[in-house]
Amino acid sequence: QVRLVESGGGLVQAGGPLRLSCAASGRTLTSYAMGWFRQAPGKEREFVAAIADGGNTYYRDSVKGRFTISGDHAKNTLYLQMNSLKPEDTAVYYCAARTSVGNFRLSAGYDSWGQGTQVTVSS
Repeated sequence: QVRLVESGGGLVQAGGPLRLSCAASGRTLTSYAMGWFRQAPGKEREFVAAIADGGNTYYRDSVKGRFTISGDHAKNTLYLQMNSLKPEDTAVYYCAARTSVGNFRLSAGYDSWGQGTQVTVSS
């Protein structure tokens, strides 16, 4: 099991940038993929982006071209660079890791989750 701790959330004006970080510890060598999910009040958790062990990346259509997922293996840290933020991006963002191969866009199959970090985009 991997321990995940998110950071970097906060309040930002629409159009601005923000970078989220996810520090991983524990069984990091067993992770096949890591991803970012988000959840707004009254809505279900949704996929944002993921990066597989081989380096392939996946994004939901609404963030494609604005968000970039990356990782620093030496630091055991996952990042989500968010640019051109919109009010509809407001949500709690969660970092997740999975130890099995599958559909990386689905929350099912991810084994470890962080506590989340709040991102609020003002208009």
